[in-house]
Amino acid sequence: MVIMGMFQKNKNYNPYLQVYAMKAHFPQFKHKDLRNGSIMFTGKLQVKPEFPVYTVSIEYRGNKRPKAKIIRPKLVVNPPHFYHQDDTLCLYHKKNYYWQKENSLALDIVPWVAGWIYFYEIWLQTGKWYGPEVKHESKKVFH
Repeated sequence: MVIMGMFQKNKNYNPYLQVYAMKAHFPQFKHKDLRNGSIMFTGKLQVKPEFPVYTVSIEYRGNKRPKAKIIRPKLVVNPPHFYHQDDTLCLYHKKNYYWQKENSLALDIVPWVAGWIYFYEIWLQTGKWYGPEVKHESKKVFH
């Protein structure tokens, strides 16, 4: 068994470890069990005092990539680093990070959402995305 932080990599992984980690690191996020077996976390993030408070949802889906969405404020049309088919944030490229159910929403995904918000706010002001990005080989985006 490989230990990854506080998460154990095994077939008997308990997804409620995500709930405990989120409560420890981001107590402002509340969770709700979904009928499909996923866990939905919703909470507020403010990355700088001069930026708006964002309401964010993150759906933990086991081994499928988490779906992070901005609920409020409403995003502009066609923001960068965004999956338009399901209105979720593009937080990483699968060549640079491989999501597994044992990975941590609290230690990986929430900080990346905060980073996305920060770079989005700068992009709104400057028109340039200063955050990390990966060039894609084709029009199909892999994340």
